[in-house]
Amino acid sequence: MKLNIKNETSRLRAVVLGTAESPGPTPEYENAYDPKSAEHIKAGTYPVEEDVVKEMEAVREVLEKYDVKVYRPKLVKDLNQIFTRDIAFVIDDKFIKANILPDREEEIEAISYVIDKIDKDKVYSLPEDAHVEGGDVMLYDDYLFVGAYYGEDYPQFITARTNLKGVEHLREMFPHKKVKSFNLRKSNTEARDNALHLDCCFQPVGRGKAIIYRDGFLDQEEYQWLVDLFGKENIFEITRQEMYDMNSNVFSISEDVVISERNFTRLNTWLRENGMIVEEVPYAEIAKQEGLLRCSTLPLIRD
Repeated sequence: MKLNIKNETSRLRAVVLGTAESPGPTPEYENAYDPKSAEHIKAGTYPVEEDVVKEMEAVREVLEKYDVKVYRPKLVKDLNQIFTRDIAFVIDDKFIKANILPDREEEIEAISYVIDKIDKDKVYSLPEDAHVEGGDVMLYDDYLFVGAYYGEDYPQFITARTNLKGVEHLREMFPHKKVKSFNLRKSNTEARDNALHLDCCFQPVGRGKAIIYRDGFLDQEEYQWLVDLFGKENIFEITRQEMYDMNSNVFSISEDVVISERNFTRLNTWLRENGMIVEEVPYAEIAKQEGLLRCSTLPLIRD
């Protein structure tokens, strides 16, 4: 398999879509990986298997409607395997395994049959102290955008998944790319103030358009840099509640087709007004785990 990913919006040809089968019991409150999951565990509204399986099947049907080759992880019983974007990512023709939380290492093994199709010279692991997860890595042709957390208290945040060593390692790996990092707002306790990954507060869509949440960025100059790059007229600004609902975490099949959550009324209207076909799916249960459509897809090949 010859990988090719240069941006978020070129025509998608092959993808790994997570699986929601046998995710295991609801986690204990103190073991939650993020504040949104913790909130729903506490409230007794954490999603159940039957509902999340239906939501992921709706996405699979849309992908196959557009003739996308869909790979699924092999099933590991009692393991949450929804969020494939966390475990690996593709830049150009390179497949990079993320330094995932230790509890989740089995997830990468479940897609080993896919990795085996890739030239071994194109498969990379990161140094142990270089942390990067796929939700923080975003391609925009010559640019490589990387969400991170710069603070010295990085180890104290379970929600901080990409560090500056990870950013530097990507810079060394891709010297031809313009690598731009962003210091994201983190909270272990309040999901409305936590940008878990870059795709929780920003994403390019369509042709030169982007979705963005201002307060997801700790450094307003970095936020402004993105606004200036895309142009204010090309940006859809989301609210704190819309960020919490994960409006920036849609997934592009092409410049003209976007998969979005069916309740994102304001966003979906804007996407259509800007010439895009919006394939609406139910994904509100999966959103309770602080991830949405981009999080649960790992693109392998785009045109």
